[in-house]
Amino acid sequence: MSGAAENLTPMGVNWIGLYTIVRREVQRMMRVPIQAFIAPWISALLFIFIFGFVLGSTMRTIGGHRYIEFVMPGILMMNIINAAFLQSSSAIYFSRFIKFVEEMLVAPLSYLEMVVGSIATVVLRASITGIGILFIGMFFGATTIESWPLFIFWIVAVSTIFGLAGILVGLWSKSFEQLNMPVVFFLTPLSMLGGSFFTLKMLPGWLHWMLWGNPFFYFINGIRGAMIGVDEAPQGLSVALTLLMILVLGGTVWRLFSRGYGLRE
Repeated sequence: MSGAAENLTPMGVNWIGLYTIVRREVQRMMRVPIQAFIAPWISALLFIFIFGFVLGSTMRTIGGHRYIEFVMPGILMMNIINAAFLQSSSAIYFSRFIKFVEEMLVAPLSYLEMVVGSIATVVLRASITGIGILFIGMFFGATTIESWPLFIFWIVAVSTIFGLAGILVGLWSKSFEQLNMPVVFFLTPLSMLGGSFFTLKMLPGWLHWMLWGNPFFYFINGIRGAMIGVDEAPQGLSVALTLLMILVLGGTVWRLFSRGYGLRE
């Protein structure tokens, strides 16, 4: 396949091809607005209302902030993670399922452009999801931003991580059940145990490892620091681990694309 050979040594950016990938995925995303946006917004509304507004009224402040302000970043991050993962995993899986990926492989696109096109859509969906949740939080007086640069960094960086993770799962999955397994067994439990609704100090000392060893803790801690200025882990450590994960996952995805893993069957 001549397109596959060109993919190995890209001489420049194929902007038309890149735009086509993004446009196609955006159109696919907009055909299911309830699944893509309404569902996470409703989920966030329920979490904010129950955990923040109802239970928060009975709890003390944390770091000088109301409990509803403390849980807001965690709720936002949980939905960003799910949106990013579901977007990329379903996109690559269905591209394989309907054989559209074969057209991409013979097109004059580099593997990097294929990945970037997919991740661009992931970041867009995650950003729209996050903006909606911020507006919901405003009605409860829970939306505050201490640092916009850090806030934008965490939205884009975490979206990229779970967009790449979603691609890996989409390449590996042989069925819809396998596609959804990571959400049930990894994303949801690790999000809940990553400090979304509690602090490190609330746990007994022998359970502190549960947070320090959970990568989701650093994502939630990072965006919480950006939103309300409360950090339980150094921002530098959180940023460094996040960038390292992007490099490792990005390199892995590129390598699997170049080998045709899950693409040429």
